Parts: sequence; structure tokens; C-alpha cells
Amino acid sequence: MTNIDTRSSFFPNTKTKTSSNPLAETLLKRNSPDRVKELNTYAKSDSKVDISDAIKDFAKIKRVADSAPEVDNSDKIARLKSQIQAGTYKVDYDALADKILSEEV
Repeated sequence: MTNIDTRSSFFPNTKTKTSSNPLAETLLKRNSPDRVKELNTYAKSDSKVDISDAIKDFAKIKRVADSAPEVDNSDKIARLKSQIQAGTYKVDYDALADKILSEEV
């Protein structure tokens, strides 16, 4: 059996080093404590996210709407369909106008 080490030098903690490149050794070193503090400072200041109040309000509204019980209007829809098909459906124009105006204001 031969004593050939086939491990790759790609991994920094391998026992065999096939190159004596000083740049490669420098790149593999860990950051100094001062550099770690500097990086943490940048990360804290640059990773801030501000969420607008409108988005927060929308999220609250969505939560409330999602938690509301589901309304079953199938009977009402079937009744209106049958009235429309029979020609007996009468539009309440005053109520319709009030609804349109209330949504505009």
C-alpha cells in the first residue's frame, strides 16, 4: 500500500497543502475580532427594514378577514337567478344609488 494523500486542498483544514501561495493562505484565515465587529456593525445598520403603516394596516385587515366566518349566499343567489330568469326581479334604484354614493364617499 502507498502513502499517497488524495484529499483535496480545497478544504481549508486539510492536512496536506499542495501550494505555498501566501494569498491563498491569507484568504483562508478567519476575520480578526476587529473585522468581526466592523462586519456586525454594517450588518446591523444595513439590514434594517421599515414597513409602512399602510402595509401593517393591510396585514391586520387581512388577518381579520381571514378569521371571519365564511358566509353562504348560495340560497340568495339561487333566488335572484330564478327571479331574473322569470322576469320578476325589480331593481331598487334608490338603494342602488345610495350604495354607489356610500362607496364613493
